[in-house]
Amino acid sequence: MLQDIQSPTLREANSCILQTERLTLRQPTLADVTAISRLADDRRIAENTRRLPHPYSQDHATEFVRALADDRRETVFLIEQDYSLIGMVGIDWREPAAPELGYWLGVAHWGQGFGTEAARATIDFFFEEFDAEHLIAGARVANPASRNILEKCGFQWNGVELHRFEALGSSTPVDRFRLSRSVWSSLKNWSASTRRER
Repeated sequence: MLQDIQSPTLREANSCILQTERLTLRQPTLADVTAISRLADDRRIAENTRRLPHPYSQDHATEFVRALADDRRETVFLIEQDYSLIGMVGIDWREPAAPELGYWLGVAHWGQGFGTEAARATIDFFFEEFDAEHLIAGARVANPASRNILEKCGFQWNGVELHRFEALGSSTPVDRFRLSRSVWSSLKNWSASTRRER
């Protein structure tokens, strides 16, 4: 287990692929920017994702992928089904004492359990690789589907906060959730997500 949670490196994410029953999670590269921008350029996604602008251009995707290589404050995976991009999931480390799970899916892939499957694989990666005692997450109050994903992954509600959403240009209420290592351990039998070493 990695001990230094204050400076996680992309090496950990680069060196593995997370595999679930239906999905493959891997690091984004510049070769993915067209697919990322095409999928992310939907107002319905941006309105439920704090930092995603709308419209979302190929330049936005290029800047995002390049920033991941330079900035060790996020561990991000593309979510693929049958070699096609369907979304993204990751851990935001900008607040080292409060690492945060985030995710989004293309609209055509909503309601099929992919969000839960990808979140569980990422949560397993987080607790298996990093010496952290909890993970936080948020879901816009107006987004019950995201709240449902978090609850199915064992997150427990711990309040409401106002957060700014770039696409909305304003702040909106967000349900805040927390998952402890002990709760994760008790629920670990949820699926057989595994990592394939490169």
